[in-house]
Amino acid sequence: MGLALDLARRALGRTAPNPPVGALLVQDGVVVGEGWTQPPGQPHAESEAIGSALRAGGTSRGGTMYITLEPCCHHGRTPPCTDAILAAGVARVVVGTVDPFPLVAGKGIAQLRAAGVEVEVGVREVECRRLMLGFIRAHTEGLPEVTLKAAITLDGRIASASGESRWITGPAAREMSHRLRDQHDVIVVGVGTVLADDPALTTRIAGGRDAVPVVLDCTLRTPPEAVVLQRGTALIYCAEDAPDRALPATVIRLPRAGGGVDVRAVARDLATRGLHRVLVDGGAQVHRSFLDAGLCDRIELFINARVLAGGPGFVAGDGYRLAQAPAFHIDHVERVGDDLRLGLERG
Repeated sequence: MGLALDLARRALGRTAPNPPVGALLVQDGVVVGEGWTQPPGQPHAESEAIGSALRAGGTSRGGTMYITLEPCCHHGRTPPCTDAILAAGVARVVVGTVDPFPLVAGKGIAQLRAAGVEVEVGVREVECRRLMLGFIRAHTEGLPEVTLKAAITLDGRIASASGESRWITGPAAREMSHRLRDQHDVIVVGVGTVLADDPALTTRIAGGRDAVPVVLDCTLRTPPEAVVLQRGTALIYCAEDAPDRALPATVIRLPRAGGGVDVRAVARDLATRGLHRVLVDGGAQVHRSFLDAGLCDRIELFINARVLAGGPGFVAGDGYRLAQAPAFHIDHVERVGDDLRLGLERG
């Protein structure tokens, strides 16, 4: 199942609205086929693993399949994976976790068992569920998974007092930041970032793909010539009473909250669009709004060993009281070039 999880990670950011799933086939203790979910409309992990075994001259008949998520049993853009497993003659299936999608939700497991396949469920379930948290949450709570990301100095600044922010971290940290973009469905910034930096919000690494750019712009100040709008894929969330403007983007009007657009409403709308993995990349007020709304599942900080002693922090607004402060625990620390990557999960 650990190998299946590694395969599933290759699908991150490429499967929306489907979950990132990994699967492998084993015969007599030897892996003979492996696969992961392809983009929508293309094969799922199970079919990829079966096909991989056949292309290598192996067989799936009588083998064991390890899958991070219960195989689907309904017709969507692709045929049911349970049908493919049964047709391939797989004798045993080990499942990481049950699929929360109502059309599956245990029915795939039941179908396999009814056909005589031995099924084991719940192997490394916590890790499997964590990997597809956005998909699970979208189908159980109507919300996506949200990661807040920032490049900061030792004293928590994202820019100097004069507004300098390029570059706080070095090339290695910036490359890893782009890998995070590559693994997410959406990248979110505030209109202040668009006006100050005019970012493209693209993924600039070999083999990378661009997440859907999202701009939180309460009063619709984004200029039509902004670089982020030029791909024609951007979503702009504004207040219901924002002025009408012609922009090369999809404009969604939502209620106000706390002086800006209601970010919980934004998150729910993204989930309905099948966008389950959200990377929030600033600025400071946007970070604060997601923290205040209790929507932040993870924080990724890239820390440079300088002290600016001035300038904005990566979270804006008045300070929290200690008892009410959002709490996270450290689950990953890594040196990246001359910088430090700190990964934190919600406590």
